[in-house]
Amino acid sequence: MIGYAQARTILDHALLHARERDFPPMTVAVLDAGGHLLAFAREDRSSLLRERIAVGKARGALNMGVGSRALAGRAEAHPHFVNALVELAEGDLVPVAGGVLVRDRDGDVVGAVGVSGHLPDHDEECAVHGIEATGGLRTDPGA
Repeated sequence: MIGYAQARTILDHALLHARERDFPPMTVAVLDAGGHLLAFAREDRSSLLRERIAVGKARGALNMGVGSRALAGRAEAHPHFVNALVELAEGDLVPVAGGVLVRDRDGDVVGAVGVSGHLPDHDEECAVHGIEATGGLRTDPGA
């Protein structure tokens, strides 16, 4: 289970990582294993759709049980299937890097982080940095 303090650590460190690298304004969503929002931040000047994209990346990872990087690969290989999944998920599945599953020490999925604001690889980098800052949770971007 991800607690609120861990969710805040993820959020704060993901945004700190983005600021240290001078990325554009970012949006970060931390969800529990049931897809419920635990912590959220949208930096000033982050575009309006970023909230839905960040949540969609995280929830998509939870919906499919793989990080959104793996979903991006599936979208390239099987675009019709992934388009159908996006439709079935009613937008809660964004098949681009930046949605990272969060696992506990036993490897169980305890949540997901979605980041939007820059290139997908950089979004994922921020999510991974935030999760690693907790000191106990593991990342699963779907490599």
